[in-house]
Amino acid sequence: MKFEENLAEIDEIIERLESGDLSLADSIKEYETAMKLLKKSSDLLNKAEGKVLKVVEKDDEILLEEV
Repeated sequence: MKFEENLAEIDEIIERLESGDLSLADSIKEYETAMKLLKKSSDLLNKAEGKVLKVVEKDDEILLEEV
């Protein structure tokens, strides 16, 4: 899943939890799913922050290179 998809799913889980319509067991399952998605999102964000790009011009072409 992409970062944005994870956040959208977390938002949906929050809405279901806040609705009060779930049983305790279902609420716990939803909470666990949300926590896993948060961990994945955090990992994706850390990975993205770890990449630094610089703009380079070669042969009249603009390129991005990882530093």
